[in-house]
Amino acid sequence: MNQALLDKIESSQLRKEALKFSVGDSVRVHTKVVEGDKERIQIFSGVVIGRRGHGVNETFTVRRISYGEGVERVFPIHSNRVEKVEVERQGSVRRAKLTYLRKRIGKGAVSVKEREMRQTGGGTPASSEVPVAATASAAPASAPAAK
Repeated sequence: MNQALLDKIESSQLRKEALKFSVGDSVRVHTKVVEGDKERIQIFSGVVIGRRGHGVNETFTVRRISYGEGVERVFPIHSNRVEKVEVERQGSVRRAKLTYLRKRIGKGAVSVKEREMRQTGGGTPASSEVPVAATASAAPASAPAAK
């Protein structure tokens, strides 16, 4: 079949609002669990180690360490069972898949460098963001002047 036709048919089953997270983020996935006639929300938290697929078949994998054992779970993005995805921490990674985390042990198995948020807008930069050249041009009052 034509891909455009398939995309048009699948568009009715897609999630209305897109989930905003990327690989390397620490997330909490809220899933609906049905036990008998009762339904409850269960939370699975961990690091997103990969995203794959397109359209209705799009999935993401979350990994965490539970009692010293690595646990991975694959969630369909457009599933009704995935209530919401909360981003706890945004990770800064340079890979599309973080499968190398499977080989690591201990804290290194879930540690991903945190993404630094850049300041947007016309406000003044924070003291740590002041360029070095700007601080060097202003001589301190207690220092003697060079001749």
